[in-house]
Amino acid sequence: MNLALRDIRYHRGRFIQTCLGLGLLLAVVISMAGIYRGLVADALAILEATGADLWVVQQGTSGPFAATSRIPEDLKYRIRAVPGIAQASPLSFQNIQLERDGKPYRFFLVGYEPGGLGGPPALVAGRGIRQKHYELVADRGMKLPLGARLTLAGDRYTVVGLTARMVSSGGDPVAYVTLADAQKIQFKEDNDAIRNNRARIAARVGEQLPSPAQAAATSRIASELLGSTHIVNTVVARLAPGASLAEVQQRIDRWNHLRPLSNAEQESILTEGMIKKAKMQLGLFRILLLIISGVIISLIIYTMTLDKIRPIATLKLIGAQNRVIVGLILQQSLLMGLIAYGIGYGIISLTYEKFPRRVVLVNSDLRVLFVIVMVICVAASVVGIRKALRVEAADALGG
Repeated sequence: MNLALRDIRYHRGRFIQTCLGLGLLLAVVISMAGIYRGLVADALAILEATGADLWVVQQGTSGPFAATSRIPEDLKYRIRAVPGIAQASPLSFQNIQLERDGKPYRFFLVGYEPGGLGGPPALVAGRGIRQKHYELVADRGMKLPLGARLTLAGDRYTVVGLTARMVSSGGDPVAYVTLADAQKIQFKEDNDAIRNNRARIAARVGEQLPSPAQAAATSRIASELLGSTHIVNTVVARLAPGASLAEVQQRIDRWNHLRPLSNAEQESILTEGMIKKAKMQLGLFRILLLIISGVIISLIIYTMTLDKIRPIATLKLIGAQNRVIVGLILQQSLLMGLIAYGIGYGIISLTYEKFPRRVVLVNSDLRVLFVIVMVICVAASVVGIRKALRVEAADALGG
């Protein structure tokens, strides 16, 4: 006869309620680990999809994701000429928020050169961009069907393809357009602003060049200055087979206005810099919830032990060994933790895809948590075991 199971049947209601409560707590703990893994996956989504070995950004910045980086587009030609570079492509990034159906509509726009690095990864529907203008590949998170139209900077773009789980480090779904379209969207100004800026620059240039012949050219110079939108956030590069990453970085680093970052450095910036505080906060909450779970298990086991004082004394009176009593309490504690863990895992398995941000469940995390829960159950049962071992056999004969 298993005394632990017999006692659980006798206190079935309280045991089930405790397991449910602990299961909910453990579900939150599991979800926090999954949320952190999801933050890392989101932060690295564009980085991994690009498949670049090198990210060339503005000097003194950690761009293009963690800081603002603006460099001329034509630097791609200089980078392509660097020994050891097999392919180099400019990329443009920008956050866009507009209103759609009366609600805020936010996404992350990537501009790339068709056929170059940084374009959309494997599509789940539709096709890639084939025209130079007005075509868009969207992530399914934007909830735009194929053929849908989206107005950006006064132009209407048609959704021709769909990706899955492509988000920015902030969790916004990603849309892809050609680099030329992205630059137009980013730098487009209304007509009044263009006229005012052109007049202001022309006046400043005219003050420095007062002669009639030179002043006549100020309007054209101002137009060229305002019309220069060939700016990108980074130029990504892929190394040739056998090329040394360190040597290529040294060559580019000698250009004072550029900073070459390896893929590993970008990954460190994204994971250690941008989401480090979120990791610490989620980790703190996990620790607190595990401590709370341990306290609850300890209190419940202690209460159940108090209810069994006379039965335990009777067991001692008839000659039961201490290991039988210890096994009774320890088995109840471990069974409680096992059932609670199963409830928590079941809840998250059924609901994690409904979370607004990505939740990634990793088997190693689940195994480690299971071991921690079992250790907590063993530690929580100590209070009840100590109380049970102090019970005297004579207590069975008491009033």
